[in-house]
Amino acid sequence: MEENRSSIDKTTHNKRAELDKLKKEIRFHVRSNLGQDPEIMNNYSCFVGLAYSVRDRLIGQWIETQQSCTDTLAKRMFYLSCEFLPGKFLMNYLTSLGIEELAAEAVEDLGFDLDEIEEEEWDAGLGNGGLGRLASCYMDSIASLGIPGYGYGIHYDYGIFHQTIVDGYQQEGSDNWMRRGNPWDILRSEKKYKIQFYGKTESYIDINGRERFRWIDSESLIAMACDLLIPGFKNKFVTNMRLWVALSVREFDLEDFNRGDYIGAVEAKILNETISKVLYPSDDIEKGRELRLKQQFFFVSASLQDILKQFKKEYDSFEYISKWAAIQLNDTHPSIAIPEFMRLLMDEEGLNWDEAWKVCQKTFAYTNHTVLPEALETWPVKLIGNLLPRHLEIILEINQRFLENLAIEYPDNPELLSKLSIIQGDGDQRIRMAHLAIVGSHSVNGVAALHTEILKRSLFKEFDIFYQGKIKNVTNGITPRRWLLQSNPRLSKLISSVIGTKWITDLRMLKGLIPYVDDSSFCDKWHDIKLENKKQLSRYTLRKTGVGVNPNSLFDIHVKRIHEYKRQLLNVLHIITLYNRILNGNETGDVKQTFFFAGKAAPAYFQAKLIIKLINSVSEAIDREPEVKERIGVVFLPNYCVSQAEKVIPAAEISEQISTAGMEASGTGNMKLSLNGALTIGTLDGANVEILEAVGKENMFIFGLKDFEVENLRSKGYDPRKYYNKDEELKKVLDLIDSGHFSPENEHLFKPITDSLLNQGDFFMLLADYRSYVSAQENVRKLYADQADWTKRSILTVANMGHFSSDRSVLDYAKNIWDINPLM
Repeated sequence: MEENRSSIDKTTHNKRAELDKLKKEIRFHVRSNLGQDPEIMNNYSCFVGLAYSVRDRLIGQWIETQQSCTDTLAKRMFYLSCEFLPGKFLMNYLTSLGIEELAAEAVEDLGFDLDEIEEEEWDAGLGNGGLGRLASCYMDSIASLGIPGYGYGIHYDYGIFHQTIVDGYQQEGSDNWMRRGNPWDILRSEKKYKIQFYGKTESYIDINGRERFRWIDSESLIAMACDLLIPGFKNKFVTNMRLWVALSVREFDLEDFNRGDYIGAVEAKILNETISKVLYPSDDIEKGRELRLKQQFFFVSASLQDILKQFKKEYDSFEYISKWAAIQLNDTHPSIAIPEFMRLLMDEEGLNWDEAWKVCQKTFAYTNHTVLPEALETWPVKLIGNLLPRHLEIILEINQRFLENLAIEYPDNPELLSKLSIIQGDGDQRIRMAHLAIVGSHSVNGVAALHTEILKRSLFKEFDIFYQGKIKNVTNGITPRRWLLQSNPRLSKLISSVIGTKWITDLRMLKGLIPYVDDSSFCDKWHDIKLENKKQLSRYTLRKTGVGVNPNSLFDIHVKRIHEYKRQLLNVLHIITLYNRILNGNETGDVKQTFFFAGKAAPAYFQAKLIIKLINSVSEAIDREPEVKERIGVVFLPNYCVSQAEKVIPAAEISEQISTAGMEASGTGNMKLSLNGALTIGTLDGANVEILEAVGKENMFIFGLKDFEVENLRSKGYDPRKYYNKDEELKKVLDLIDSGHFSPENEHLFKPITDSLLNQGDFFMLLADYRSYVSAQENVRKLYADQADWTKRSILTVANMGHFSSDRSVLDYAKNIWDINPLM
């Protein structure tokens, strides 16, 4: 007994010592880093003090991790991505370090609330959507699994844009997430690399009598490294994203200044440093397109120079590089890395073509993220030749050698050469970056079973035949640490109370929830947690939009980039159907439904922005009809981002995944929503197919054409008016939109929408899927009326989501593509 008391006293003493230590560190950093009196802290200064205290802990673990990687001569993976979308860092770091309670108590002792402190942090504007969020999930899993892997990208000063809604329209503002600095940044001023543009190439004979090339008369700038640390979950393994900041070679031109040309004195510096200013500059104009290409080359060149520098510290022969490094290209944006790697190996390191090409193919792997041919990136030959003259020469030689091999293999099929050529067209030639990535890599992967199947049978069919076994599948995944443990703490605690905490690092353990669907007490707690999350989202919605929502209504969530193929418009057609039914007294049943939309439309995407306006106009029309407003509500949440998703997703009851079948590569929003207990209404598209296999058709609401049916219908000649003429409800909905009912100030406002559906071919086949979707929504309301049954299906959905962990995805990459073993 005395021994137990002594142990408890020791634990209490240690906790008090840790608490006092953290509070002392917070005060120290407020004084030393902000130059403020810690006795008069506010929320922001407390956040910064806590942030630097947490960063100090991470740096110590990062140094130990890197030493371990060096000591074991471990093979490393380098993940090249134009985007990372990490969200806010503070709570993720506290969760990974296991000090959430300690931090909450420390700031409380200082007179603050941790939830309010967290609000002081801005979402990092380093990505746009699914591509960047996936990259961040993979970085979390890489660290949590103990895999020596690193992310490389750009440290953008401004994110894609800050979205506001004014009179129902999207308006874009600057996303200046760095306005108060970023306490997590670790600037590496010693890690600087020269990046060249423009100029020309010249050949020369080296001392061994070999022809070599050099890049001359170029313009240069400097890439400086900035690290953001990525910790594993409670395992003391810390890796990093290395993001590049553009610096001018010349800080200031004194001659220009002395001549009175004050703007010219700093002009070169300003122009050079715009490269890392804005994520995805507009490509509507030639300068914008050139800047995008500059961004891509800027970060891959700096990254490859950094990788080679690290390699040469450990090895003196390049024959080992593919055994030491695996480089993953996240989509086509970094594929200019292939000719840049060839240039560095040949022009800087002295390898011949065959040696360099062998190394290149063994080192690179490429992830494809689209099934849409028009979404595959291409660049004009003239632009690449002007901006990157040496790289055009290398690309042309890669293509020539590839086509020669193809002609030997298929001598009677000259059309195949044109189809697979890296160079597209005869006159205004373009470089197909996806083809370059396929030819220059040892592995190409899709991101869902259906997506990979479409790549093999359609988009890259001939490549799959020529490079048998090169195209593989790695279904996307999400990190359970961010998307359940951190974002849904109530549900996480309930799950852990019955099956323990191993699910946090092995999502397959969620299967242990299955027996609890028959436990009425557990089901009641599950239902109450969902309701509490809905109340939290209702409060957030009121604060952000001024719109009150009924937390007892069915929360139907459609959150993703606004795009015609994602079919937010189909959702709206159903809402207007309900609107008409309620006004006409034809809608029966007691289920009330609130439809949440969130997502950004590209600034130049007219039709997507008009859909946002229609959503808001329908919402206003509903508010004008009391009997309709009583039954349904529509909310558009502005400026969708990771931190907003963390509030929306735990409250979701229906997950809208309704893209035209065959057009969504995978999706990860579908996984996040299902993992938090939402039931999916969706088409058999992307990863929906695999989610259906996992959770069972009885726990999803599947509707619409399948991908091959879409292809068949399109090939036979799809006529949307056939559906319009034979479906009276659909006709009334489209006529109502076309009449100006939802735009009394401008009756022709939504004509482009109805024209696209009726007169311009309805490319995404909304009208063909309309009736099936409306019927599926009727089944949703029917099931929701039985809350006990709904809750059981929600539990079963979560229990069967183990396959969709990013830990499993990363292990698939490590085993089948990177050939890397975890250190831990």
